[in-house]
Amino acid sequence: MANSLGFFTIGGVDSHDNPRAVRAWRHIRWYLCACSLLAIPAFYGELTATTDAALFVARALYLCMFAAFALSILRLLYLSKKRKALLLHNRLDVLITAGAALSATWGAPPWQTAEWVLRLLFVSLVAVRIVLSLHEFFTPNRIVWLLGAGAAVLALAGAGFMWLEPRVHSYADGLWLAFESSATVGYGDIAPTTPASRVFAVFVVLLGYGMLSLVFASIAAAFIGKEERALRREMHRDIKHLNDEIARLHGEFRALRDALGNPAVSTAQSPRQDEREPR
Repeated sequence: MANSLGFFTIGGVDSHDNPRAVRAWRHIRWYLCACSLLAIPAFYGELTATTDAALFVARALYLCMFAAFALSILRLLYLSKKRKALLLHNRLDVLITAGAALSATWGAPPWQTAEWVLRLLFVSLVAVRIVLSLHEFFTPNRIVWLLGAGAAVLALAGAGFMWLEPRVHSYADGLWLAFESSATVGYGDIAPTTPASRVFAVFVVLLGYGMLSLVFASIAAAFIGKEERALRREMHRDIKHLNDEIARLHGEFRALRDALGNPAVSTAQSPRQDEREPR
């Protein structure tokens, strides 16, 4: 089944395609999801790089990401019988492959306006892909998973703010800023001041607000689910009672039909009719 958000899709391999390609996609899709995470340290590593070694590491991460996506797409194209449809159904992966290659070979901080736009667009595409890959896990009825994922997001966001924001001097301050951002509270005691921390705050707000909304929706669904289950039990009892009544009526109707169609009964009734006739 295709995961899509308008134009951006990661539809994988058609179920009617080569079975080898379908089996390969089942493993490759999680491999690509993991490789997508490389864009996060690569983006911020390049943005905050102060030495050639740090810049080289960030470029290497982009290059690893490009190689993973390119080899995976080529592998699927080799196995697929519907190559054009495969590329159309995985437009997002094709764009990310091109973006990773461009990021690994072009531009260096401080970025110009055009570079900022292109790199933010690339990181946004990667974020969309990660969300589409994991959307089946973020359903409102999985409250335990949502709570764990929300805690993990806050923990990573706290570490990110401690790394990117000079005014954050401890991990506790980073967690507090991450909570303020994800909950959209904004007390103002700590605020992002650098371009890197501000860009990071944007993604924390978008991701954290979505996670908190799902958590509260899941809690509300848990309370509503109790009433729904009670209502379903009552409906099942009523349906069972109706089925029993219908079965009883069918039995009586069948007995009546058999009685009317039995020749012995007709013969037994005929003398009574003859007695009523005048002699």
